[in-house]
Amino acid sequence: MTTQDTATGEHTRPNARRIVAGIVAAIALLALGRWAGGYVPQVRIWVEGLGPWGPVGFIAVYALAAVAMVPASLLTLGAGAIFGVLAGTLYVFVAAVIGSSIAFLIARYVARSTVERRLHDDERFAAVDRAIAAEGRKIVLLLRLSPVFPFNLLNYALGLSHIGFRDYLIASVGMIPATMMYVYLGSLGGDVAATAGGEAATRSTAEWGLLVVGLAATVAVTISITRIARKALAEATQ
Repeated sequence: MTTQDTATGEHTRPNARRIVAGIVAAIALLALGRWAGGYVPQVRIWVEGLGPWGPVGFIAVYALAAVAMVPASLLTLGAGAIFGVLAGTLYVFVAAVIGSSIAFLIARYVARSTVERRLHDDERFAAVDRAIAAEGRKIVLLLRLSPVFPFNLLNYALGLSHIGFRDYLIASVGMIPATMMYVYLGSLGGDVAATAGGEAATRSTAEWGLLVVGLAATVAVTISITRIARKALAEATQ
């Protein structure tokens, strides 16, 4: 085997593993979406009961959940099932920005000592804080792309850092890839739950195939972005 063949084989195997990992992850996430789909009708009834204020109510609840440090994964999945991929991603992103901004401001101006006690012995945050002092916006963007810290805790932790509020807001775009992945999952899981519940099928086999392929691609891209961000973040904080 030539050197070129060896190099080609070394590059092919990792790519194949990434594809397989993306497919497996998509199936696992779809199963999660199917399980969460049982809760979606309750949220849908509440949102629809608000009429044109439904999206506003959803955003308000999601933002409050972020401030209260309540995991909002089910709400993110529900957004996909209720509003669809595009509108759901927009509403979740707006809600997450509002909630994370409130948490940031609380940590910086209201409950700073409480948050400091919580993070006092966290060596990861100490390293991140030093990196933010040098490259604030870039590091916060990488943190949003890579789940090194839990989302709700990170919102408060960054309030203690050297990052300015404007740069903090700009770096919020890093939440979009993961948000879209979960909303996409919720949209597909909601359709699966509706079909399993006996509702009339509204999608053809080809449409289902495209949706599943799209989900697998979204998962694969999100995983790749996360790995790149994690590596860059590790290099920046060493």
